Order: sequence, then C-alpha cells, then structure tokens
Amino acid sequence: MARGTRDAYRTVIGMTGVLLPVVSFLGRLPVAVIQFGSVLLVTETSGSLATGGVVACALALGQVGAGPFTGRLADRHGQRAVVLVLSLVNAAAIAAYTAGAVADLPTPALVALGVLAGATVPGIGPLARARVVPLVRARGGDDRLAGTVLSLESTMDELSFVLGPALVGLASVAGHPAYAFGAAALLVAVCGTGFALHPTGRTARRSPRGPARARGARPPLPRSVYVVRVGLLFLGVLLGACGAGITALTEELGQPGQAGLVYAAMGVMSAVAGLSMAALPDRFGLLARWRVATAAAALLSLPLVWADSLAALYGVVTFFGAVYAPNLITGFALTERRMPPQRLAEGMTFAASAFVGGQAVTLAVAGRLAEAHGAGAAFALGSAAAAAAFAVALIARHEPPRHEPPRQDLPPRASVTPDAATP
Repeated sequence: MARGTRDAYRTVIGMTGVLLPVVSFLGRLPVAVIQFGSVLLVTETSGSLATGGVVACALALGQVGAGPFTGRLADRHGQRAVVLVLSLVNAAAIAAYTAGAVADLPTPALVALGVLAGATVPGIGPLARARVVPLVRARGGDDRLAGTVLSLESTMDELSFVLGPALVGLASVAGHPAYAFGAAALLVAVCGTGFALHPTGRTARRSPRGPARARGARPPLPRSVYVVRVGLLFLGVLLGACGAGITALTEELGQPGQAGLVYAAMGVMSAVAGLSMAALPDRFGLLARWRVATAAAALLSLPLVWADSLAALYGVVTFFGAVYAPNLITGFALTERRMPPQRLAEGMTFAASAFVGGQAVTLAVAGRLAEAHGAGAAFALGSAAAAAAFAVALIARHEPPRHEPPRQDLPPRASVTPDAATP
C-alpha cells in the first residue's frame, strides 16, 4: 500500500480514535453470523433445508424493512440512543430466535422470531459511515479522505462476512451452530453498546427543529439517490445469485464443505480491493468509478457460468471478488455526496437495505433455479443483474454534491486527537 494511502488511513483513525473501528467491526460481526448461520441452524434443528431457507429469508427481509426506519430515527434523535436500545433488544431477539430453533418450534413461530431478529439489527455498518464521514468533513477532510472512510468501512464489512461464516463453521465443528449465535448475541450487546457510547456518538439531531419538523418538512431526495439504490439492488441480486450458484456447484462436485472457503476467498480479495480504493486519484470521479466497477462485475461474472470444477471456481471467484467492494464503496460514496445532511443516516441504511434485499430475495429464487437447471443458471442470473447495474450506471448523470458546512462548535482540526474526536 502506498505511503499516501497509509497516511490517509492513519489520519482517519486519528480523528476517530482506535476504539471506534474496533467496536464498529465487532458490533457488525453478529449480522454476518446470523445471516449466514440461519440456514445451517434451522436446517440442523428442523431437518429441513427448505425451512432453513424460508426462515433465513424472513430474517433478511426483517432487516431490510426496518433498516431505513432505523436510519430515520438516528437522523432525528441521534445515533446514541437508537443504537443503544437496538443493540440490547437485538441481543435478546437473537437469543430468543436461537432458543426457538433449538426447541424446534413450528415454522411460523421461527419466521416471526427471524423477522424480529432481523428488524432489530442496529445497523452499525451504515450508521458508522453516516457518523464518521461528516466527522471527517467537519474537521477539514476533503472528498479523498471521505473516500478513505468508505473504503475502510467496506473492508470491515468484507472481513465480517469472512469471519462470520468461519465462526459458524467452528461452532458447528465444536458441537452446534447455536454456539455461534450465543456469541453473536453477546457481541452485539457489548460492542453495540460500546459503539453507541463512544464519544463520536454524541451527534446532534440532524432533523430541523421547531415547525420544520412537521410532516413533509424533510428535504427531498435528488433523482440520483434513487438511481444508486437501484444499482445497489442489482448488485445484491448478483451476489445472491453467485451465492446460490457457489453452493449448488460445490454440491454438484460432491464437496459442499468447500462453499464456505470459496466465500472466504471472494471476501478476502474484495477486502484487499476495498483498501486499495483509497489510492485512486481524485480525477477518477465517482460516476466513472461506478461505471467501470459495474462493467467489471458484468464481465468477470460471465466465466462463472461455465465453471465446472473446483479449481475453476476458485480461480474465477478470486478475480470476481475484486469488483465486489469497489461497487459497494462507490455506491455508498455517491449516496453520501447527494443525500441532504439531515437524512444521511437514513440514506446509508436505505442503501444497505437495497443491497441486502436484492441478495436475500435472489438467494431463494436462484436456489430453485440452480436445482432445476444447474449452477450455471444461477450464475447467468447474476451476470444479467450485473449487466442491468451497468446500464443503470450509464444512465446516471453527474450532479453537484451536497455537503454540510463544517460545524462551528468543533475545535479546529489541528487540535484533534484520538481521545478528543467528538462531532
């Protein structure tokens, strides 16, 4: 990594303190555990893969449906109270969901508990973006430094989705997937609380005060925000289809246990690419990056359609993983540049929900497609989604960014230290 890029990451961590990225990473790890592990947990306790898929989809849809509402509450009331309450409620919901699965409750009861576990996710990943980017800008950071924040955040997402499945796998080997869910409940309670109570959590309410809080007073969203959300939705479809295809192909090859390792290889490559995004020159604008990233996703996903061996799968997925994080980072960056400051947390959580929603729904559809027509059919669906995302990026138009002016109650940047990073 170039020295300038390393310096940018040091600057960001110097503004937030080391503790924030640590609790932020550990606080979002439970999401990866419950998303990946739900199928394994419910399948093992119920004996039905179909039941496991239905309950896992319900959990994901609960997260998707409640995510934007969580962001809106954070914009209105500040992140501290919202994250603190949701972290504790989510820990209890995960525990109840796990107990229900172990007790082999009827499927409708498990679906309800899954929806509750998903709906109460505190959204630490998107809220961390909504917290740190304004902090960096308020302390004099430019677009490049804001991009560094988004690269770091996406890399932490990638690493969580490498370690989350690994934790579930270790728990399964040790005795039962429920052990991983117990660890997830503990992590979200402790680290979610730490994220909420961190000094940077003392954010001002971003909604206008007084009469401006009346219904309809929220600033409208520009067209470009909706365009980016559609692009992220198609990216979610791509990843969901690839996930179903990877699972199907490893089963066809008689090595289903390799699926987790394939995911890990893709995630590691994506994390490396995500960290490298901070080194891109400013003249390589966000719109151009988005078009290149979506085009690369469409092209690099095509060889998956014809992959017919484990070696070919690993080779193609390793290259394909390099386009995953750049797409996410660029999507969140475009969202941050165009969202009104009063609605930034809502915008970030909605962007994340668009991606997760596309992925969750497609997992079920692509799974049936793979069962009926083979893994190549699922991969073909993913490639078509990537082509659609590229088309969306092509029709997008450049719009000037909306930036919040620096807060006047902050100390000058020169006085910032890791212990004094309070927005």
